[in-house]
Amino acid sequence: MLKKIFFGIILVLFFTSCVSTKIYEDLKDRYDVLKAENESLMSQLDAQKGNTDYSEARFRAEIEKLNTENSRLKMDLAAVQNNLDRLQASYDALEANSSSSLSENLERNRKLLEELEAKEKRLAQEEARLKELQRELAARSSRVDELEGIIAAKDAKMRALKDAISSALVNFEGNGLTIEQRDGKVYVSMENKLLFESGSWAVNSRGREAVVQLGSVLSENKGIAVLIEGHTDNVPYGGSGNIKDNWDLSTKRATAIVNILTQNAGIPKENLTAAGRGEYAPIASNTTSEGRSKNRRIEVILTPKLDEITRLLNDI
Repeated sequence: MLKKIFFGIILVLFFTSCVSTKIYEDLKDRYDVLKAENESLMSQLDAQKGNTDYSEARFRAEIEKLNTENSRLKMDLAAVQNNLDRLQASYDALEANSSSSLSENLERNRKLLEELEAKEKRLAQEEARLKELQRELAARSSRVDELEGIIAAKDAKMRALKDAISSALVNFEGNGLTIEQRDGKVYVSMENKLLFESGSWAVNSRGREAVVQLGSVLSENKGIAVLIEGHTDNVPYGGSGNIKDNWDLSTKRATAIVNILTQNAGIPKENLTAAGRGEYAPIASNTTSEGRSKNRRIEVILTPKLDEITRLLNDI
């Protein structure tokens, strides 16, 4: 292109024939400069063309790589979508099942909670009842302790009473009179030979003395119930008078002892009881004279009044 321009200029200058040598030289120099620039530009153009070819190839390779990557990503995306669809379906089914199971579990839990509340209520009632029983047991235990104390005191009182009677009747012991304590009571047994003549219910002087001594002790123990029992052997009554049988005789003898005791103003009459038992409560065999002698007796049974003990027993 530059060559055509240059030759055009030369032709113009030649045909005009008015161009001086100096101008020609200037143009020639200019031509050389332009030529050098043209060669430089052509060299740069060739170099640039090579670079352009390289960049295009690189770009094509990159595009191909990107297309390949894009295809792979599309496949991965499709696979992921399939998995997502499958998971969504599983989730929907699980959610449906879970809703049903959740409802069942909620109902089951509600029933269990109701049962638990009922059991807790019963437990609270049982605990309250247990505390009430414990309080009642403590109260009963206290009453039992009180009862045991009263019984122990009464036992001690009965021992003291026995000792007092033994001291008062010491001159009669061994003469058909015995004193013993058992079952919380004091038993004073006097054989008929000490008190009565055979077949009689009148107390002799020696027997009256013993009964009076016994009465002096009883007058100092007003809290004692006194039961006088008359006993006989099994030999039928053969005496005269208005006595029907042994039972009648035993009753009259017991009443005779009571009459002597009532003469002591210190003995409350309501404490005294007379009873005839005839031959029906022997303490020995009636087959021997010694046994029959033991069976013919007056028993004075001394019992502490149990009103206080009875009250405590009713409270337990």
